[in-house]
Amino acid sequence: MAQQPSRAHEFFRKRLVSLKRKPQTIPMLVLVFAFIFYSFNLSAIANTTALINAPHMGLSEFCTMLFSALSLVTFLNSFPHRKKANIPMLVLTFVMLAGLIYCDTYYNSRIVAALTRADSPISPTGKNAFVAVAQGVILTHRTLLIVGGALLALLPVYADLLRKINTNIDIAGNGGMTAIDISGEDA
Repeated sequence: MAQQPSRAHEFFRKRLVSLKRKPQTIPMLVLVFAFIFYSFNLSAIANTTALINAPHMGLSEFCTMLFSALSLVTFLNSFPHRKKANIPMLVLTFVMLAGLIYCDTYYNSRIVAALTRADSPISPTGKNAFVAVAQGVILTHRTLLIVGGALLALLPVYADLLRKINTNIDIAGNGGMTAIDISGEDA
């Protein structure tokens, strides 16, 4: 009789089987994490916007939240259950990711401009420490978006690699089975 796999081994095998069936889960988790990370640090970003008050910083912050939520919706609609990928929704997802990266880059450039301006630059220390936090959040968010977009673009490549992984369970009793007669004739 075959040895039963351990619970941990079986847990990871089941997760691998689910990833083989839905490899788009990997980029989705990265994009969800980026959205949650940005959302949890929104107070530092809002305080930075209020302190610096440069042109279009609030709009950039708003567009980041809006595009983050909408990119998740378009991503989920890009891969309907048991159907081929919805190409227009996938293109919209990439457009929104590009918009998110642009908004993060613009917002970071406004922070850098406020920190390095000649007249009364803002010091990101002391009571203004949230400016440094916001800048770190923006840079991390942009990096996560780039990684998520790359994982989405490379989905066909690693989906094929995932399918090649053997997740079958070896059962000792099945080795000596002969062909089953399904003809319906009695011998």
